[in-house]
Amino acid sequence: MARCGNRLLVAAAVLLLGVSGAKAEGAQVNTIQDVFRHLHTCWKPPPPARARPLDITVVVSFNRDGNILGHPRITYESAEASDNDRLQYRIAVMEALQRCTPMPFTDAMAGAAAGRPFAIQFRNRKTSPPTQERRV
Repeated sequence: MARCGNRLLVAAAVLLLGVSGAKAEGAQVNTIQDVFRHLHTCWKPPPPARARPLDITVVVSFNRDGNILGHPRITYESAEASDNDRLQYRIAVMEALQRCTPMPFTDAMAGAAAGRPFAIQFRNRKTSPPTQERRV
């Protein structure tokens, strides 16, 4: 199962790295809260016909220019998710990152955010029981 999970993550990362990011429209990012707000404006979960709703968390860092630094890492997915659900949501997360990068940091925020890991939660379920977590 871990081998399949690794393949899913690699497929999603290839999708992110293979397509150049397009800058999302909107105001400049000047605070840590703005980082989260900006990323959530780019989030488009897969339609229910393609995947059951799940919660997913990605850890990502940015450089001073607002580009992704290193590789985003999925750190949480809902436990009951199938392999297909995970793949569809990982792709949706990578597409959201593509749409939102480079981050339009202000000069002050660029220095504060550079290299800092951000754990971004994308919650798509109505309820999220804490006892049914699947950490990856």
